[in-house]
Amino acid sequence: MTTEPPDGAHGPRPLDRRSPLPLWAQLFDDLRRRMEAGEFSAEFPAEHRLTGEYEVSRHTVREALRKLRADGLVIAERGRTSRLDTRRIQQPLGSLYSLFRELEGQGVEQRSEVLRLERTADGTVAGHLGLIPDAPLVVLERLRLADGEPLAHDTAYLPAEVAEPLLGADFGHTSLYGELTRRCGVKVTGGRERIQPFLPDIRQAWLLGLADREPAFTIERLGRAGERPVEWRETVVRGDRFAFVAEWSGESRAVALAPRASCPSS
Repeated sequence: MTTEPPDGAHGPRPLDRRSPLPLWAQLFDDLRRRMEAGEFSAEFPAEHRLTGEYEVSRHTVREALRKLRADGLVIAERGRTSRLDTRRIQQPLGSLYSLFRELEGQGVEQRSEVLRLERTADGTVAGHLGLIPDAPLVVLERLRLADGEPLAHDTAYLPAEVAEPLLGADFGHTSLYGELTRRCGVKVTGGRERIQPFLPDIRQAWLLGLADREPAFTIERLGRAGERPVEWRETVVRGDRFAFVAEWSGESRAVALAPRASCPSS
C-alpha cells in the first residue's frame, strides 16, 4: 500500500477503497491538492507513474485526467506528456472581434496551419450568405495555434466575387479580417454568433489534440459588411483552453431561448 507522506510533503495520499467515492474521483481530488501545493510546477506525471504511485488501474488514472482536462487544469496533447494549463484564453462576447488580435493582445503567440485555401461551392453555406446554391465561394480552413498548441479548428467561407484576392494571401500569421480589408476593400462591421457545446469528430479531435469523446465548443458566425453577409464561419474551440466572458448591466437585453423541440437551421 502507498504510505502516508510525512508532514509538509506534497506526495500522494492513499486512496480509500472502502469509500463510496469512486477511486478516480479520489485520485482527482488528491491530484488537485498536489497541484495547489505547487508540486507539479516542473512537469505533470505520466499515466504509468500515477498508476504506480496510487496502485490503481490505468482506466482509473485516465478518468481522473479526463476530469482535470475538462476543468481546464491540465493540457493533454498527442505524443506529449500532460502538463498544467497555466493560461486560459478569454474571449469577450457581444462584440465584433478577431481571434488573431485577441490572442496578440493577451500576449499569446499565435500562428495558423492552413489546411485549405481554395474556391469551392456549398449549397448550405450559400444559403447562409443569401446566395444561389451553386454560387462560387472561397474557403479558408485553418488549425489555429496559441503558443504552439492547438486551440481551434476554423473554417471560413466567403463569396468568391468579393474574396477572390484572398487566394494569394499567406494566412500563417495574419488575420482574415485584415487581409479582407487590405486585399478586397471589404470590412466586416458586425454579425451574429451561436456558441454551444460540441463533440468533435475524429479528425477534429486529432487536429486539436483532444482525447476521444472529449467535448469542445462550436461557434457559428455570420459576418456582415454593412447589411451584406460576407462570411460564414464554423469554429471548433478547445474547451480546456478557452473561456467566454460577458459583461452585463441592468440595460442588457434578455437572452432569447430557443424552444427545446426546435432544431437549428442548416
